[in-house]
Amino acid sequence: MKPRKSRFNPKRQLQEEPGSEDGKTLAREVGYGGNPQHKRNPGDFGLTPPADPRPHKTLCDDCGISNKKVAEALLSRGAEKGIVSKQKKGKWPQNIWAVTDEGYPVEAQLENQTLGTYHGYPMPESDPMRDEIMKRWKQAAHSSGGSEHAL
Repeated sequence: MKPRKSRFNPKRQLQEEPGSEDGKTLAREVGYGGNPQHKRNPGDFGLTPPADPRPHKTLCDDCGISNKKVAEALLSRGAEKGIVSKQKKGKWPQNIWAVTDEGYPVEAQLENQTLGTYHGYPMPESDPMRDEIMKRWKQAAHSSGGSEHAL
């Protein structure tokens, strides 16, 4: 089977930085649902292993995200820092981005706009948004006087 060529949504755009209260509110409200296709050990995330595993999927485990608590913390931190997409579905941004302690940028995508839950995955090096996410993450860390890492 020929590997699928990666395609990235050209419509993804970062929102201009929201007010700090907006980010804090979003960080409290978002939830992590997860996708077993992106997990080596889906049970560590409370997920059922996929019936049809896809070997080309990027794995969260490869960038230090080994359980649901770590994934939830990254999702909340990205929301709090305002590293979210301009595109929204209802009140929820389509995407939220963060950077792991190991320095890997990750992208979360809205999976349920009623509940505000997301699933996430590491951003491949070929993703044109990757450098912009790294830059924004560092800027947010410097402006808050904190570490550029998630936890």
